[in-house]
Amino acid sequence: MTTGGVPILMYHAVADAPARAARGLSVTPSAFAEQMELLAERGFTPLTTRQLAAVWRDGRRALPERPVLITFDDGYEGVHRHALPELRRHDFAATLFTSTGWVRGRGTQDQAPGALDTMLDWDQVRELAASGVEIGGHSHSHPQLDQLSDERLWFEVLRCKEILTEELDAPPVSFAYPYGYSSQRVRRMVRTGGFGISLAVGNRLASRAQGPYALRRVTVRRSTSITEFERLVEGRAVARNFAKDRALTKSYAMVRRTRRALGKVRGARV
Repeated sequence: MTTGGVPILMYHAVADAPARAARGLSVTPSAFAEQMELLAERGFTPLTTRQLAAVWRDGRRALPERPVLITFDDGYEGVHRHALPELRRHDFAATLFTSTGWVRGRGTQDQAPGALDTMLDWDQVRELAASGVEIGGHSHSHPQLDQLSDERLWFEVLRCKEILTEELDAPPVSFAYPYGYSSQRVRRMVRTGGFGISLAVGNRLASRAQGPYALRRVTVRRSTSITEFERLVEGRAVARNFAKDRALTKSYAMVRRTRRALGKVRGARV
């Protein structure tokens, strides 16, 4: 049993031979299949991010006994090629957070640089949505949102929402912060932009007490063994498994705050 929280699994690329830059945060198709099989055997019920938000917002509805969220960031092509067949096989819900400037097929004016591997095209995104995968926002060009000016931050949030609404004929409800980085200012902007729930990283189980705009996720990597995966979804030893990650995240958060403050000072002097 999970110990009082909901495991929100964070995946990226699903590929046998990902680009080198995407390798560490990828899983092989066979590993993904094994992980989905474990969830099915242990009686977990995958939810979309929208479904989790609706239950926690209502306050009177109960989550299923063994809830789990399967989420994918960025929009790698392997999510369609390799993950979707496994999700269909088990009738599992999932959420894909797309950086809209990395999705192929809208022309040069909406293309953003920086994609680490082959990305989804819009037909594939629409097929994922038609198969029951919730499509959420992940900014337009995948920057560190907490380092942006208010104007640029608003563009990243709003342009992402506009494109998803145009392509899918419905506004997105959920959002995930690129790199997991946010701040009060970023969270306020995402909320103002009309998103009802947002996910960070944090490598902890998610709980209602974290608030709808800072829910934690746990990272599934290429190095994650099936034994470690089992511990993650069961909520056992999560803090110990990710102690190093959280220490690095905390240190880098201080660096980013300092960098942002220095940027404001330089801007004021110009």
